[in-house]
Amino acid sequence: MNWRRLWAIVIKELRQLRRDRITLAMIVGIPVIQLVLFGYAINLNLRGLEAGIVDQANTAGSRALVMDMLATHVISVAQKANTPQQAMAMIRRGEVSIGIVVPPDFERRRIDGRAVAQVLVDGSDTTVQSAAAQLAQTPLDSSAPDLRAPASSTPPSPRISVVSFYNPQRQSAINIVPGLIGVILTMTMVLFTAIAIVRERERGNMELLIATPLTSAELMVGKVLPYIAIGLVQTTVILALGIWLFAVPIRGSVLDVYLATALLIMASLSLGLLISTRAQSQFQAMQMTFFVFLPSILLSGFMFPFAGMPKVAQWMAEVLPLTHFLRLIRGVMLRGAGLWELWGDVLALAAFIVVMMTAAILRFRKRLD
Repeated sequence: MNWRRLWAIVIKELRQLRRDRITLAMIVGIPVIQLVLFGYAINLNLRGLEAGIVDQANTAGSRALVMDMLATHVISVAQKANTPQQAMAMIRRGEVSIGIVVPPDFERRRIDGRAVAQVLVDGSDTTVQSAAAQLAQTPLDSSAPDLRAPASSTPPSPRISVVSFYNPQRQSAINIVPGLIGVILTMTMVLFTAIAIVRERERGNMELLIATPLTSAELMVGKVLPYIAIGLVQTTVILALGIWLFAVPIRGSVLDVYLATALLIMASLSLGLLISTRAQSQFQAMQMTFFVFLPSILLSGFMFPFAGMPKVAQWMAEVLPLTHFLRLIRGVMLRGAGLWELWGDVLALAAFIVVMMTAAILRFRKRLD
């Protein structure tokens, strides 16, 4: 062992790392990102869930009950509805996660000790079901006297009932499998196209492409189209296994499932192409893909509840395609919603595709440098 030669190799590697800015950024960036995400953005205690309020009694007691629920900070008023059916429609469209229904005979129910209110829960997200259970523990005022009862009798304690829809058994697979479609497609589609242009350079094919009359737009779109079919095949495999092994339902249109998936595939592919125009090697492309994949899986709502994140983290998550896809796929598969009801997330994915593809085309140059 020649220590001088060994030291020369160590110095050479350190200098190479100093020139490789992407690797240097990962050395510092990955610990920082994980620390910030897990320490600041990830919060398992849900607060501020958007709720639809249906107060059909509209009495002082019913309004006090709603205010007591809001005081827990588990929910916040997103919209008000006139009937339970309207609240259910808002849950199906993903506008709210919880519906609070106070019936017209609230006062009589409170005196009799019956359920004075219902909490309607979007059970497609199991974490929301756990948060709704806290609302059922809201203390109620049962001191209202019943003039018909003897003076010595004590009125029974009123209560709040929780009704979970779409996944009342709280099976985790029903919530996870639709999200896995997005996670797997994000990982594979971004990675496949991130190395597409770099691979052409490393294999010497870029010289041939430069000699052809292909425009930058034609080359970018031609790189994307085959992977759309591959992504749809992956989707079919995941859906088939999810239905066969875990009995995951598809309550909405199968066509809507594939249309939502196609939007995510194109968004991921366009992002991968943009990465490929920046990376100098396949290894760098994989490194940059990891920078995209880590925030996507942590902030999108797949692993941790979206509502528990601080507003800054939620704003960052809105930029990620996986966030909008999870809302679409769970809305269609688990709640039976149509894409037209979830038009906001559809437009967000379409805008992301246009911006990323345009940026990739503008950045690409048909030259070897």
